Amino acid sequence: MEICFKENLKKLRGDYNLTQKQLADRLNTTVKTVSHWETGYSESSLSQVAELSAIFGVSIDDLLTK
Repeated sequence: MEICFKENLKKLRGDYNLTQKQLADRLNTTVKTVSHWETGYSESSLSQVAELSAIFGVSIDDLLTK
């Protein structure tokens, strides 16, 4: 099972027509943080992954893996 959080996040954000700013605002974080997740520069916390899965209506497993 390959971890590909950054690709999944970017695709889902695009599918939902959300800008990085809009997603950051929903998560009470910064655009820089979302950008770092999407480039793989940093990783999100488990609580943020749970919030993202709720926002996009996907399981945590689907968000994290290919």
